[in-house]
Amino acid sequence: MVHKVAVIGAGISGLTSIKACLDEGLEPTCFESSHDIGGLWRFKEKPEPGLANIYQSVVINSSKEMMSLSDFPPPAELPNNMHHSEVLLYMRLYAQAFKLLQHIHFKTTVVSVRQTPDFAATGQWEVETEGREGPRETRVFDAVMVCTGHYTQPHLPLSDFPGVETFKGRYFHSWEYRNTEGLQGKRVVVIGIGNSGGDIAVDISRVAQKVYLSTRSGAWVVGRVGQRGLPADLVGTSRMDMMKQKLFPSWINRMVEKKLDEAFDHTLYGLKPKHGFFEQIPVVNDDLPARIISGRVQVKPNVKEFRGSSVVFADGSIIDKVDVVVFATGYNYSFPFLPPALQAKSGYRLRLYKHVFPPALTQPTLAVVGFIHGFGAINPLAEMQARWATRVFKGFTTLPSEETMMKEIEKDTVTMHLRYACSERNPLQVDYIPYLDSLAEQVGVRPNILWLFLKDPRLAVEVLLGPCTPYQYRLTGPGQWAGARQAILTQWERVRQPFRTRVVPKPETRASSSRRVIVVISGSVLLCCIYYNKHLLSSSLLRHSSDLLNTLHDYVHL
Repeated sequence: MVHKVAVIGAGISGLTSIKACLDEGLEPTCFESSHDIGGLWRFKEKPEPGLANIYQSVVINSSKEMMSLSDFPPPAELPNNMHHSEVLLYMRLYAQAFKLLQHIHFKTTVVSVRQTPDFAATGQWEVETEGREGPRETRVFDAVMVCTGHYTQPHLPLSDFPGVETFKGRYFHSWEYRNTEGLQGKRVVVIGIGNSGGDIAVDISRVAQKVYLSTRSGAWVVGRVGQRGLPADLVGTSRMDMMKQKLFPSWINRMVEKKLDEAFDHTLYGLKPKHGFFEQIPVVNDDLPARIISGRVQVKPNVKEFRGSSVVFADGSIIDKVDVVVFATGYNYSFPFLPPALQAKSGYRLRLYKHVFPPALTQPTLAVVGFIHGFGAINPLAEMQARWATRVFKGFTTLPSEETMMKEIEKDTVTMHLRYACSERNPLQVDYIPYLDSLAEQVGVRPNILWLFLKDPRLAVEVLLGPCTPYQYRLTGPGQWAGARQAILTQWERVRQPFRTRVVPKPETRASSSRRVIVVISGSVLLCCIYYNKHLLSSSLLRHSSDLLNTLHDYVHL
């Protein structure tokens, strides 16, 4: 029986894994190679090899309600899109609230994880660790949760850029970037237009003579500020929106791209990619268009070669007297402490069932948590993976046969490669809500919207039409949290709170027409029935129509 669990890493995935273990009555021991929690979100003055690093100006792309942990709403006074220091503060509050720190061994690196000789019978693992002071130590654990992330090994593809050895200036990977110190008045080329490349180009452009942002394929650029100034990821990310996207994918994709081009023409700005919006995670950057229109950032095609201090681009244009080149070229992922057999790939991705469990293990006692991408915050994804993994460890949930898991992995890989622009640097991507729901189904915590309409129409409307915040997965089932309903119903209040630094009286507005309410009711019920493949709503729900009408009337006035 599983009891003792090794958790590798004390970033957000590690913390949620410790919490999930405690919730299931397991005994977690977390090994963290640095001196503190936080992982990616702990800023380091000097880069530490083997650890994720961020730059000084980083602000999280996901809003606080969407990146929250499911039974721990963020303090209302925190900004909606937090600076990295505030994200770390939230993590500290979470760790303190659930007494997680006492389970973490800091300054301890995991050297190897290997099966015990009797693994087939026990499922146990030998975990070898090395402290900064003292000899190596090997301990036996009943299960292992790998939570080390995938932003630790910078990918610096110098062989792809002929002549780089002749470059007379300074070049480095974005992993090393901290701030603009030493870049004042310089001519800088940033290679790569992921979120880091866009952020760094904007950051440097405030002090540099000129910044050139080189991109091989372009990108869709979205802002953190959405409709009416609300956080963009709270708008258009409901279960209803997901249903519409599932039913009308091409139409929704065209509408999103049209909306983005209304903000600024991606073709005119030299940014428009060949891939559709939903095929790759977009660049989140409110400032990039402004820096381009003011000439502080100039978008360029892929770099063809270097000639001394000159950079030659694929279109034949040349920039002379370049001082600095920043390679925002992504990361290689690796788990050097794991046996090679557990690092087999399917396409670009690791061969993991539902991105968590290696299918070939005779005992499902090793899980990878947080190694995932989606159109949304990673925190809820990692937390749900951890909840599922610990349920599997306990034997409450069983995995399919190895053959069945392998078939599903291969099928998912083909589907993923067809739908998304995957690569070695972007090996996997999932549909955010469907993936969460699929794991929630395994755990037994997926919200039943039809039942909610019968039982609690006000809550049902918020779950269906409101942003799909993590609290929805604490309403029922294992790990149910009594505060989940209130957290959902008050989430907009926490969104508004940070804006109240100067309160402006609102003018009186007329009530919405009954036609608008009827359309919302009809559309909600119809799509809900179609998506969940249910029969017509029962007469019991019809008896709740008065409550439902009033609730919807309130909702459309948000």
